[in-house]
Amino acid sequence: MTSAPTLTWAPALERPDAVAAPVREALVAWSWTEPRVAAEVLVATIDPELADTQALTEAYGLDPEVSANCVLVGGRRGGEERTAAAVVRATTRADVNATIKRLLDVRKASFLPMERAVDESGMEFGGITPLGLPEHFRILLDERTTRGDALVGSGLRSSKLLLPGDLLAAWPRVEVVRGLAV
Repeated sequence: MTSAPTLTWAPALERPDAVAAPVREALVAWSWTEPRVAAEVLVATIDPELADTQALTEAYGLDPEVSANCVLVGGRRGGEERTAAAVVRATTRADVNATIKRLLDVRKASFLPMERAVDESGMEFGGITPLGLPEHFRILLDERTTRGDALVGSGLRSSKLLLPGDLLAAWPRVEVVRGLAV
């Protein structure tokens, strides 16, 4: 993988200190059924002040097309809350008002407040990633994120994960969605 050459990459399973606990647990469990995880899910440490996509891209000379953002959304239907993580390329935005609302089958979908997103994910804001999210979150992946590499959070602001988009799409909880982003 050469999509983010200015960072120093190592296999994430060899750097458990560089990912949040729920992400580490998810990667270990996934590696039992998917051998590619051990070699192809990489982690690099970054300056936590540069964790936001635009700052990260500029500081490390990264292609914005590689970065993928994970946002947590929710809505209600009949008193039942429905939540999802939407993973989209950083050059797009999640279609919360149409596609996600339809997929969750709710009248209105909106981003979870920061404090709640951090609390429920067990991850730091700016580092939230689909890998390791609690089971009540559906994992929605825009189909454009399945092509090429995907640079995503590690659960921490101080590092990022890089993995092939097709491998991310193969994660058992992922639902690949055409038109998730606009």
